[in-house]
Amino acid sequence: MTKEEIKAREQKLLELTGAFCAQKLDDDYLQLCEKLVKKLGRKRDAPFKRGKIEIWAAAIVYAIGSINFLFDKSFEPYMTAEQISEYFGTKNSTVSNKASQIKDMFNLWHYSPEFSTQVMTENNPFNNMVMVDGFIVPLDTIPEDFQERVKAARAEGRDIEFTTEPE
Repeated sequence: MTKEEIKAREQKLLELTGAFCAQKLDDDYLQLCEKLVKKLGRKRDAPFKRGKIEIWAAAIVYAIGSINFLFDKSFEPYMTAEQISEYFGTKNSTVSNKASQIKDMFNLWHYSPEFSTQVMTENNPFNNMVMVDGFIVPLDTIPEDFQERVKAARAEGRDIEFTTEPE
């Protein structure tokens, strides 16, 4: 498959996932799905160059949704995995398997910083934790100047940990 054909499939995926997110979800999901499609397209061997494009589109939405609690009724937006498969005309088990491959490929998990919705990022329970001497401790148990350093580092997309032993 040529680079142009891969780009055309990537564009089709962007259209399919974009239309789904615009109709059924929100802008946050649209942006995350777009980011994931582009990341897949940058792989040396783009995984979506083989297989039905609708399965890939459904799997991308499924992968993003599963790490952001889309399938949990207590979260908004809420949707079932079956509704995703139904929309794209795909089989749920196939979509689930493909989504697992995507999540493994990029090590996606709940609260993955790169692919979390804004709500998930803000409500991440790890936001109130920090590593000190290899132990996870509540952020509010360290001195305020260190708390400020942690918050500043995280605002820049970095993380920080501390040691109490002199170097």
